[in-house]
Amino acid sequence: MGYMKAETLRKKYPRFVYQKYFYRVKRGDLKMTFCFKIEPNIVLKPRIIIKNIPEGRLEAIGRRALNNLVFHLGLMEIPSYWKATCSPEIAVQAGYLDKNQIAWWHDLMIKGMGQYFYENKIDWRSPDFLKISVNLGVAAQVLETTSLELKDRYLVPLAGGKDSLVTLEALKKKGESVNCFLLNPTKIIKRVARIAGIENPVVVERRIDPALLGLNKQGYLNGHTPFTALLSFASVLCAVLFDYKHIAFSNEKSANEGNILYLGKNINHQWAKTSEFEKMFKAYCQKYLAKNVNYSSFLRKYTELQIAKMFSQYPKYFAAFSSCNASMKIGSATGHRWCSKCPKCLFTYLILYPFLAKKDLHKIFGQDLFENKNLLPILKKLTGRGTHKPFECVGTYRETNEALSLGLIKARKEGEIPYLLQKYDEIK
Repeated sequence: MGYMKAETLRKKYPRFVYQKYFYRVKRGDLKMTFCFKIEPNIVLKPRIIIKNIPEGRLEAIGRRALNNLVFHLGLMEIPSYWKATCSPEIAVQAGYLDKNQIAWWHDLMIKGMGQYFYENKIDWRSPDFLKISVNLGVAAQVLETTSLELKDRYLVPLAGGKDSLVTLEALKKKGESVNCFLLNPTKIIKRVARIAGIENPVVVERRIDPALLGLNKQGYLNGHTPFTALLSFASVLCAVLFDYKHIAFSNEKSANEGNILYLGKNINHQWAKTSEFEKMFKAYCQKYLAKNVNYSSFLRKYTELQIAKMFSQYPKYFAAFSSCNASMKIGSATGHRWCSKCPKCLFTYLILYPFLAKKDLHKIFGQDLFENKNLLPILKKLTGRGTHKPFECVGTYRETNEALSLGLIKARKEGEIPYLLQKYDEIK
């Protein structure tokens, strides 16, 4: 079924309301529910569960600080549900926001939903496109920023890909105390964590309300949301709950490059991984969430190509890790770690190619992707010769071309140039 038009939906559903949140501890798990209503008649209730929280920790944090962290996690769930109708008003009734916070969240919605606007051909530029309102009757006193002292140790969000593994190994090498934060971990992610020696990772389950999937099937709007921003808010809550001072993300310099210009705006699939988001989130976190949490990206100064070279030093992960989003969704059921068809698979292959022997590449991908003729259109897009850079977490045009040039040098030395490198040599 085709999508409905945004203009029609905005008139039919004028307000998205964050009504309330509630939470409880059951069998050691913190279970949170967020109540949204898209007026007049759509009700949505996403849930997030944090497993095995330390006994007595909630009391140490205090109710007002915990309320604030849970309330904010609900705020960050809004984009995933608001996108169904693109309602012109978001009414926050569940808690208090000051005028600076309202401006911050407005900024996040406009910048973080850029790809969604592009995908649905939505013009967000009108001053009254989105209003965020708060219920002034909700007392600010029920929420507070926590000043709790935290242990000098690191929490690393791990999704099973090479970047977070490089961060993890670098911190271990420095002798730091490290643990991993896993969101909806698949068998692939759990296996990678075991190989890394992580015995008791922090595990979070995020449950999408099935009603949202029903709306999608009916033709309501869908599209990309700033997922790393959700991970950021969830990781702060987990850092406070499990007593970690440092949160080390693995977002790199390459994430700062956008994908396409749309209505004068640089649309970046990886906006929530950029230096811009990191800076604004860090400031927000210290003022409004947790004063003593140190949020940063450990790999910010490096490119994807540099990180690939670092990762090549850790062969223990070659037969286990995956960066392919398509396979991560189905990998638990099929055992396949790479779909070998998407831009992410090809990009990961081409940046590892200069640094790994053929047997190691085969151990990872099970085949030579450079011999797959069907991937030529994707190669052109990755190198800047297509319509735009693919909407995936891939590197810049410059480093893709640099990796392929290094790959050509290597292939010539070995005396055999695979198909895609031959084609690249012709078009570069």
